[in-house]
Amino acid sequence: MNLYWARPFTHKPATHRYLASANGNVADIVCAEIAALKFVQRAWGRISCTCAPFGYLLKYSLLSLLLTWFALGQAWGKGATLVVAQDGSGQYRTVQEAVDAAPTNSVTPVLIIIRPGVYREKLVVPATKPNLVLRGEDRDHTVLTFDDHSGKGTINTNTSHSVLIEGAGFGAENLTFQNTAGRTAGQAVALHVAADRCYFRNCRILGDQDTLFLAKNHSRQYFLRCFIEGTTDFIFGSSTAVFDHCTIHSKKNSHITAAATPPDQAYGFVFRSCRLTADTTLATDVSLGRPWQPYAQVTYLRTRMGNHIRATGWDNWKKPESEKTVRYEEYGSSGPGAKMAQRVAWSRQLTAQQARQYTLKRVLAAPEPWLPKLPH
Repeated sequence: MNLYWARPFTHKPATHRYLASANGNVADIVCAEIAALKFVQRAWGRISCTCAPFGYLLKYSLLSLLLTWFALGQAWGKGATLVVAQDGSGQYRTVQEAVDAAPTNSVTPVLIIIRPGVYREKLVVPATKPNLVLRGEDRDHTVLTFDDHSGKGTINTNTSHSVLIEGAGFGAENLTFQNTAGRTAGQAVALHVAADRCYFRNCRILGDQDTLFLAKNHSRQYFLRCFIEGTTDFIFGSSTAVFDHCTIHSKKNSHITAAATPPDQAYGFVFRSCRLTADTTLATDVSLGRPWQPYAQVTYLRTRMGNHIRATGWDNWKKPESEKTVRYEEYGSSGPGAKMAQRVAWSRQLTAQQARQYTLKRVLAAPEPWLPKLPH
């Protein structure tokens, strides 16, 4: 049970105050202490106190020490819960402050609750802070935003992010990641993920060129019911990523994906049961993707495509030699943009049997088995 709003105990026993401040999850601590107390009572019930009152004092002190030891182990095993609120009602006013305060190298999930607000900060989750989960209370009104872009001072694509994730096992829910540099600014990343085993559920990822950068070879990310928008190459990089039931929104004529899949990596970007939408007055000729690197791998499964998707489907980025090496695939595409008979000859239409191979278990299997376990 997570009572993230609770404050550390303030009554007299120092044990309670220390435990609550160490973990931030009072309910778990209380449960741990009750369990520990029951154990201690059974173990020490036969101690005789013939030297009362000194004997009783000694017995109570020993019981308290054991209680503290058991409760600490139980509480720390649950992971911490931190709260961010701009109005001061949480423990921290910025998300970066909460990330910095989170335990280093935690092996259990650390939950950071973010209350509604526009958080203008260039957020970094370093590799030393794995297993962080950022959970907003309202997706559309809990916004992490910045406006850096390539060419602004010494900034380039790799450093233009509003949010950078380097800690493995990261999760995000009910949040908006945004870069507001604008359509004429060039490369301006909203969310840069350079970590393995990350999931994003019910998030918005907003920007223009290069909105979502999935940057790390042989890393894996999972996106569920997210909204991702942009102009040019707005989903790009070299990782393996699965997009389930997402809306992919084009803001002008350009390309959705720019995959840089390594040749020894089985999967790149896999879209399952997604919707491709567009600003209809500005986007009337959009490709499903073009190859940033020669072995780009992109698959669309059972995806509904608007009429902004060009009939030929794909683009070779003026690199005819890449047509021999890319792995561009579709199965069960529908909607006005699914003009399968006119697709480029170097793309592939999967059979039903081939499409069934694109399970989460299989796509996210390497380098070791991983299936995202999303909390309820």
